[in-house]
Amino acid sequence: MTPDRLFESLWNDYIERLCPSAGNVHKLLQRNEPLINDHIALRTFSLSPVALDVLAKPFIELGYQEAGDYLFESKKLLAKHYEHPDVTQPKVFISQLKVEECSEQLQQIVQKLVEQVNPNEMQGEAFLYAGRPWQLSHNDYLLLAEESEYAAWLAAHGYGANHFTVSVNQLEQFDEVQQVNDHLSSVGFVINQAGGEVKGSPEVLLEQSSTMADKVQVEFDDGVVLLPGGFYEFAKRYPMPNGELYRGFVAASADKIFESTNG
Repeated sequence: MTPDRLFESLWNDYIERLCPSAGNVHKLLQRNEPLINDHIALRTFSLSPVALDVLAKPFIELGYQEAGDYLFESKKLLAKHYEHPDVTQPKVFISQLKVEECSEQLQQIVQKLVEQVNPNEMQGEAFLYAGRPWQLSHNDYLLLAEESEYAAWLAAHGYGANHFTVSVNQLEQFDEVQQVNDHLSSVGFVINQAGGEVKGSPEVLLEQSSTMADKVQVEFDDGVVLLPGGFYEFAKRYPMPNGELYRGFVAASADKIFESTNG
């Protein structure tokens, strides 16, 4: 397995299962050169055998290295990002819900889900784009959603890229994130407004925006429901004093990007 093949598998699952509209956005923005993917994001729970380090392992085996830690206190999330020595490879942002800080009800539901996971199936890399490894009732989904949109989303969809991210720096027809937003809005896409259409600024060396998540069909034990799936993000990075583009993430902006899956 190479990074290119892993990201191809993640992309195929993402546009088939989680964010079908991403293929259309991709076509709208691509010109003569392939789009550069700035980063992907993955979600998980802080429980064995599905904790953050388990999701990071396949990337580390491909040469990725830990490069940043982030805390989202109000959402009870911990996240890390990983980078490859080859800077043309996408960065990887993995977050996990700190289940131990949530209500007893949420802990019981999530524990019931995770107990269904075979640890052997969390080896290798295929589980990263394999979807949901547990059975889930719509009622349990609704109970999770009352407390944590993140927990409900993860319970419903399982494993796969929550989003891919277009690098605005390399686009031919647009220089600014707002220009991308305006273009997509003009053809009917809905842009995440939480914290403003453009999160971040040149001062923090990163600007981001995203579409609101597609609505996709999710099968529960007791029926099929239309729910928010994945979304597409856009990022512009600014140079640091040494002239290199900033490669990290801004927690305040990422906090609002998470809300792209609020439905």
